[in-house]
Amino acid sequence: MNAKQALLQKIKDGSFALMTDEEISRALKLGKRESVAVRDMLRSLCNEGELLCDSHSRFGTSEQFGALRGRFSGNERGFGFFLPDDGSGDLFIPPRATEGALHGDLVLACPVSGRSDDEGEILAILERGTKELVGTYVREGRAGHLVPDDRRFQAEVYIPSGKSNGAKQGQKAVARIKSFEGRTPVGEISEVLGQAGELFVEETSILRAHSLREEFPPAVLSEGQRQAGRPITEKDLIGREDLRGELVITVDGEDTRDIDDAISLTKRGGKYFLGVHIADVSHYVGRGSALDEEAFLRGTSVYFPDRVLPMLPPSLSNGICSLNEGEDRLTLSCLMTVDERGKVTSRRVCPSVIRSRRRMTYTEVTAIAEGDGKTCAKYPELAELVKTAVGLTKLLKKVRRELGSVALDVREAKILYEDGKISIPEAPRTISHEMIEQFMVLANETVAELMTERHAPFLYRIHEQPSAEKAEAFAAFLKESGIEAGFDPARVTPRDYANVLSRLEGSPLYSLVNRVMLRSMMKARYSPENTGHFGLASQCYCHFTSPIRRYPDLCIHRIIKEALVRPAGVERFASFVQEAAVRSSETERNAADAERDVDALYIATYMQEHIGEEYDGVISGVTSYGLYAELPNTVEGFVPVESLPDDRYEYFETQHSLRGFAHQYTLGERIRVRVAGVDQGARRTIFEIL
Repeated sequence: MNAKQALLQKIKDGSFALMTDEEISRALKLGKRESVAVRDMLRSLCNEGELLCDSHSRFGTSEQFGALRGRFSGNERGFGFFLPDDGSGDLFIPPRATEGALHGDLVLACPVSGRSDDEGEILAILERGTKELVGTYVREGRAGHLVPDDRRFQAEVYIPSGKSNGAKQGQKAVARIKSFEGRTPVGEISEVLGQAGELFVEETSILRAHSLREEFPPAVLSEGQRQAGRPITEKDLIGREDLRGELVITVDGEDTRDIDDAISLTKRGGKYFLGVHIADVSHYVGRGSALDEEAFLRGTSVYFPDRVLPMLPPSLSNGICSLNEGEDRLTLSCLMTVDERGKVTSRRVCPSVIRSRRRMTYTEVTAIAEGDGKTCAKYPELAELVKTAVGLTKLLKKVRRELGSVALDVREAKILYEDGKISIPEAPRTISHEMIEQFMVLANETVAELMTERHAPFLYRIHEQPSAEKAEAFAAFLKESGIEAGFDPARVTPRDYANVLSRLEGSPLYSLVNRVMLRSMMKARYSPENTGHFGLASQCYCHFTSPIRRYPDLCIHRIIKEALVRPAGVERFASFVQEAAVRSSETERNAADAERDVDALYIATYMQEHIGEEYDGVISGVTSYGLYAELPNTVEGFVPVESLPDDRYEYFETQHSLRGFAHQYTLGERIRVRVAGVDQGARRTIFEIL
């Protein structure tokens, strides 16, 4: 055993664990020259991955430091967060403790003793997490660098001479990282997107940054065309219930093209007979086919103001799988009987064939429900169906409210892009929206219950209860706001949260509490294990109703059909649902992030035309560096703390407020703002408070 190996052994057996090189040298009673040799050996062992060194220059193994493996999530202000692979609590990483880690890197980190419980430091970078970056090219002499759009990625990418691919000053481009010189990424320009600041160049940059699949491979398009050209034959109808004689309608937005759900409804003897009919996409997209593999990679359709990146080729999503009016379509139907108490007394799922009688819009159904004479005269055969549907909708809402469903007031911007113009109208929530939502939720719940009873491998949509820490913070906020929480943070239930909101109905505090409650809740995700859905107060839930645009729905359609014909055959899906749950959750988050970024881009472009205008808004976010305010049309802007009225402000995190001597700003508070400007780089509208 040589000296280096002996030194490593001494550290591993604990003799020199978590000691500095100087401490080790003193323990060995070494002279100056030997001490330098020890220091060099320790650094070499760190470079080889045998040892780690912390910010105090102590050496040890990952186990001795209590190090965890996980990802580093950066922040534009220099700090970041360590997200452990084992799902344990995140650690805050201050700028001094990042060890050169960049956003997305796979790292080893450990908690730092003597500081707050949730602070840590990076000990080693195991693998760089970013291979490509989108940003703005800046030329410097014969070389240049790329300034990343993603401000969480702190380093600029150095582009050597001859590696710019013709990129010019100020152009948006994609850089492929080839190596690291110290902490500096070195790369080459792989694609030039166009001039920074142009709407579609900026939008394309976002699509590239999120690695979204914009084009379908030729094999997928070819398979899609072949499947779309298949006529429905008598063979296809074997084993299917023929519902073409039923009054079946679809209800969607005016601009919807991929129609994957339809409803039928009658009422007899005090009972509702509800049918939710969903496009049988699995009939055309075989497991393991080119279409299926591409759908799995995409995971979901992604919606932008000017385009859609569909999960399936348009020949399927807008063609043979879309439940178009007057055309025979293959479906999976969830048929439910609901009594006058809102309870499902019988249910079954079956393959079926339907022919939609009418392609209705939310606007038209709402008009019928409200007795609009012109619309009622246009669709006389739908008056009874809509009246029955309104009654069932109100009943189901009442039942879900009694169960403790958390009815959060969450609105999303409706951004329209038509003829080169952007508009953001206020999107009213109507009885027809509630109708379809309630019917789809009931079908999703019913299908999940049926498959759970069969003990089949399945893909559930779960929403776990808030962590005790977040629930405790919410309870503390309520107490400081003069509101009795009335629940145990360690065992909070949906009814607890629903009761808080119901007690505040009509109160000025309602909006504030609603926002803080939302921040305390977990994110919904897909899982092969059923743990219930907290927000819906549901014991068992899945996504069954949108197989054209969501892979989990397509996945469970296959399982359902297998369970109906060959119950033992469902076991072959056992390992796949694990993989599908992880992939679907990842693609859903990525798509949501991309949609949010593009929406922010369009909103910033839209608000550029409204600089100087004044609006009433609500404080939708509070940070130490400023406020966020939301307008009635859901546009959100930022108020920098330095622009607030002259005062000394202190940030109170648990109270969600900024407080000065003369002024105080709190989440949910109504304010009057003026549009001061737009930060196009940050895709952010800047407000000032009047």
